[in-house]
Order: sequence, then structure tokens, then C-alpha cells
Amino acid sequence: MKQNSGAKPAPRSPHLTTAEARRTILESLAPVSGWERVAVRNALGRVLLEDVIAPCNVPAHDNSAMDGYAVRFRDLGARPETALAVVGTAFAGKPFSGIVGAGQAVRIMTGASIPQGADTIVVQEMARAADGQVFIPPGQQAGQNLRRAGEDLALGSVALPAGKRCGPAELGLVASLGIAEVTVRRRLRVAFFSTGDELASIGKPLAPGEVYDSNRYTLFGALSRLGCDMLDMGVVPDNPTALEAAFRSASADADVILTSGGVSVGEADFIRELVNRLGEVAFWKIDIKPGRPMAFGRVGDTWLFGLPGNPVAVLVTFYQFVQDALLVLSGVSPLPEPALFEVPCGEAIRKQAGRREFLRGQLGTVDGRQTVRLAGAQGSGVLRSMSEANCFIVLAEERGDVAAGEAVTVQVFDGLI
Repeated sequence: MKQNSGAKPAPRSPHLTTAEARRTILESLAPVSGWERVAVRNALGRVLLEDVIAPCNVPAHDNSAMDGYAVRFRDLGARPETALAVVGTAFAGKPFSGIVGAGQAVRIMTGASIPQGADTIVVQEMARAADGQVFIPPGQQAGQNLRRAGEDLALGSVALPAGKRCGPAELGLVASLGIAEVTVRRRLRVAFFSTGDELASIGKPLAPGEVYDSNRYTLFGALSRLGCDMLDMGVVPDNPTALEAAFRSASADADVILTSGGVSVGEADFIRELVNRLGEVAFWKIDIKPGRPMAFGRVGDTWLFGLPGNPVAVLVTFYQFVQDALLVLSGVSPLPEPALFEVPCGEAIRKQAGRREFLRGQLGTVDGRQTVRLAGAQGSGVLRSMSEANCFIVLAEERGDVAAGEAVTVQVFDGLI
């Protein structure tokens, strides 16, 4: 039996701003229960349930940050050069076993332990070696080019906090501590399906009035990048019996239900009626373009996100609302900050005040200056321009027309996971 936690969605006005909708969603959610131990190689994309505590110092010993010579700083003078006798070599993993005495130096490689008696590393480019001696110029600093034990991580310190989503750097950090397994939250289970009698599966010829169902493949890609366990329920026709069966099945097996289509005003849009009967709804509409018809609520103990049917609106609403919700449910804390910044717009844009718009844009450089332009046609069914874009141009609710050269906010796709 699946377990899900979190408060009930608080009912709000059916017509919310983007900020209000995000707040309504995120304030309703809490991480799902469940955890497992996984090997470090299997932790990529997983969320840590507990802090990873350093069981040792990293680095484990004082070592050289550069190839050069380990010397005693007090032996170096203000003369044009100090001549020191080279008495051995220290390699990484094969330290010099003796003691550096007065007037002596040890040839040392990057990562090698600092020989006993030495306290300073002179990089090889600064030194001149000849006839068993090394000649050190003035101007050296005491303790230079040393990496101290525990400089990166000290024994007993928090190496990675609970709630951290593991990327390549985190895997390497855990491995540097000699830790073979970590405790992670279980994967979020997401059921998704498309609704509509007009939808055809790929690989089949289209009948009159049909279109291919692309939204499930878009959602499959987005959910795969988040590392969710997925239940693809296919296409559900526009009839109450089939939709109710789909909702009941999904709510029994998943933490989240994602639908596309069926949430706008239309004679065949049964989802609202069903969700009101099977669960509860926080909102149905957002002042956003594209993506105004979007539902958030619960079916039983399972969270529901009813996305629009238009392909671009599916991606906009997923990235602006659903993705962070799934990260919260997965236990990610804190949420990553959106990559937003201001750049001049390379062309005029028509806009009516009153709702937030997410336009597909191409961010680039013209004459050495960063600028952004629209990436092709902006219709909510035009996926090609979404593929050609590398950012959203975000125009706030209160903003009207944009003149060429005016600053606009952009949200780069590279920050959307």
C-alpha cells in the first residue's frame, strides 16, 4: 500500500496568478515516505534521506598542491637565490621517508604527502635545479602551495545534507570519503495519461479528425530526467466511465497523477466533475499564457495535476508548476533557484496586461552583446519552436507591449533540469 503525506490543498479562487498557483501547490506538499540503501553508482539523481557525515579528513594528510620542491621556509633568505641540497623525491602514494633538514629540499609531486620538516612548496617553474641542488628565488610565502588535511572536509563534518539531489560531483564526493552506500528516499511514483477521442497512437495511420498523441512522450521525457518511477496509462477516451476507472487505478498505485487535456471548458471535459466527486480541487485556472486551464488537487491520497492539452502548454505548466512540486514530494530541499536574468529584447513583442506569458526565445549574442529574440511561431500547439528555443521570455502580468531594445526576463532551459 503506498503512503503519501502532505496537507490537503487549500481551496482558492479558481483564477490565480502564477505566484499564487505556485504557492498553493508548494504549501500543500510534503515529501513522500519510504527509503532505501543504494550503492554510490546507483545514487545519481536520487535524494539523500539523511546527512552524509565525513568519516575521515579529505584530504587525509597535508599534501602538495603543485609539482615542485618541499622546503623549510626558515632556510630561505633575501639573497638573489637560496641553494638547497635535493635529498629525495616524494610521489603521490609513495611519500619521502626521511626528514628535511637544514639546507635541504625534497622534489615533490602534486598530491604527495608533505615530508617531515618541510612547511612550504616552491613550484618547479620558480626553481632552478642543477648538480643535485635546487636554487630558490626570493619572494616565497610561508606555507604556500600546501593542502592541509581536512581542508576540503573535516572528520565528522556534514559532507552532504539531507535533501540533496545527487549529481556527478556528489557521487565523487561520497566516493572520496570511502563510503560505498547512501540512504536515499524512494523514487516518486507518477501515473500519467492523455485524454481525448481525437488522439491516435504513434505508428498508426491517422483517421479523419485525429492527431498523434505527443504529450505522453513529452511527459515521459520530463519525468525520466527527474528519475521518477512511471506508469504510462496511455490514452483514455472522453467518457466518464473510462476516466473514472483510470483515476481510480492511478490513485491506487501512484503518488501523483498527471493528465493532459480535458481540463478546459467543453462538453466532453469530464475531469473536473470526476475529480470533484473522487477528491478535491484547489484550482482550475491560472492567469498564464499558454496554459490557462490547469487543475491541481487530489484524487484520494494521490496528488493530481491536470495539464492543458496543447503541447507547448504542457511543457510550460510542467516546468513552472509541476517540476518543483515533484522535487518537493521527492524530498529535495531547498528547491533550486530558477535561472532568471534580464537581457535586451531584439524585437518588439505585443502583449496585453493581465496575465503572465512564457514565450519561447533564443538567447544569443549580437555584436558582443547578449540579446533574446522569439524562437519562431508562438502558438501553443507549435512544438517546433519549443525545440528551437533555449529559454523562456517571461513577461509579468502587469506588463504590456515590449519595444525592441527593452529589457525582458529570460529563464534559460539549462536551469530546468
